[in-house]
Amino acid sequence: MNVTLFRSWKRQAVVASAALLAAALSVPAPASAAPTAVASYTTTINGDSADVYYPTTGTRLPVALFLQGANVDKANYSAYAGILASYGFVVAVPNHTRSLFGVSGLYPEGAQAGWTVDWAEAEDDDPASPLYRRIDENTLVLSGHSFGAATALSVSTGLCVIPFCTIANTAPSELEAVVTYGGNNVLPGTELVLPVLNTVPVGYLQGLADGVAGPAEGETTYHLTAGTPKAFISLTGANHYGVTNGQNPAGAAPDPSAQTLDQATGVETIARWSAQWLLAQTGDSAAKRYVYTTGDAADPNVTVTYVR
Repeated sequence: MNVTLFRSWKRQAVVASAALLAAALSVPAPASAAPTAVASYTTTINGDSADVYYPTTGTRLPVALFLQGANVDKANYSAYAGILASYGFVVAVPNHTRSLFGVSGLYPEGAQAGWTVDWAEAEDDDPASPLYRRIDENTLVLSGHSFGAATALSVSTGLCVIPFCTIANTAPSELEAVVTYGGNNVLPGTELVLPVLNTVPVGYLQGLADGVAGPAEGETTYHLTAGTPKAFISLTGANHYGVTNGQNPAGAAPDPSAQTLDQATGVETIARWSAQWLLAQTGDSAAKRYVYTTGDAADPNVTVTYVR
């Protein structure tokens, strides 16, 4: 784990990087369906403040829980989450605070998956919610960055373990797929990459300029991922914070490796490939063609390796 260190509704506008989101959405994005308009609101999930991004049209929308990087505030993912939502997902981005090894901070944990399922069921049943009768309560997917990526990998095995859960707990039955950015399964304090005994499909997005969670460790983790389908999707010129609104967010450990890819282009690319991978694993035939056939050739910044 070579990653950064580690349901009263109060609706309000989410403070986001509007300029970055607009720029990212303007980038051409071949997809299984054209991205749709997105709205957002802030709520709570098991007591955690959470920003929720959702398409303004559509029903039976699958829920995507995004697990943040260590000490990276949820606001830093507004562009990524908005683009992911435009592909037909309800994207929940909570701030989860807990103590890890005696240090309090923003550290996601696997139990959030089950809490999000409970929240989605309640939200779908709430006539006051903009998502009333619009959520697919039976489908959950996970996306994660850095420590959140490692947490998502732990959940993908069906049993989340310490330090990615406060106590060991099982993944919800609704979980169908995982996608990560800037994560791996390196044993803390060592260079040993542990196998990932996943029970759901996992897609790894990896910035080739990542100086925190290196490409070699990410690729080795992919090769040691037992379950299929799986994919390793590398992004030229992106570093550890290619997924956030800007470089080296306040409070997070900085990446000493500079990003050469334009930030908005990187965020759009990571969000698009996240969406396509998750859609493909939940049965979308057009997304499957994109991931396994056409997407790589159409995207000059991406190289895809996969096992179906």
